[in-house]
Amino acid sequence: MAEEHEDLAPKPKPRTPKPPRAWQRMLSGRRLDLLDPSPFDIEIEDIAHGLARVARWNGQTIGEHAFSVAQHSLVVEEIAAHIRPGLEPKWRLAALLHDASEYVIGDMISPFKSALGAGYKDFEARLEAAIHVRFQLPPKTPQTIKTLIKKADRACAFYEATQLAGFNRRESLQIFGTPPAGYDLIIDPLPASVAQQRYLDRYRVLAEAVGILPGADAWHTE
Repeated sequence: MAEEHEDLAPKPKPRTPKPPRAWQRMLSGRRLDLLDPSPFDIEIEDIAHGLARVARWNGQTIGEHAFSVAQHSLVVEEIAAHIRPGLEPKWRLAALLHDASEYVIGDMISPFKSALGAGYKDFEARLEAAIHVRFQLPPKTPQTIKTLIKKADRACAFYEATQLAGFNRRESLQIFGTPPAGYDLIIDPLPASVAQQRYLDRYRVLAEAVGILPGADAWHTE
């Protein structure tokens, strides 16, 4: 009878597992939802801080300091303007921000991005769109500008590869192509704090040219 009584007793409902945390707290205090990023939770100070501490080439570069994504972005913006003189400030800002999503997801080398496939690209695209909206750029960069920035990005990678990452010139030309005529670069990797400040300074110059008031625009809600 005791066994029958136990069988009739109500069984506890299984606990529903909590969904995994999908947000990251930034030093600004913002909480960025990685799966559904909001422009309201994106701050240039967080981007600059993060990118200055993300190493290109997974840190496999020579020198005392890593070559940061922040410094790389400064060079890409400069090369883009060299390739296309008179480039509008908003597109120069787009070039500066072309790797801004990496302040959250890090700098994954191209072979690994390819291995991850479409899921990673969709995630990156959502974050990039939120960043663009935050800084009053089109959510999707026009193809002509995207091609220009990619060309500048590959040119910067050529110099990085030959000067920092152990590639010879022939390898670099095969992988990244010929850098633009009339442009040359000697890379001196900066300490993180210096790269961060230079990135912020450049952003503020371009933001003013675009019409965004740095540090005091309508996105700040405190």
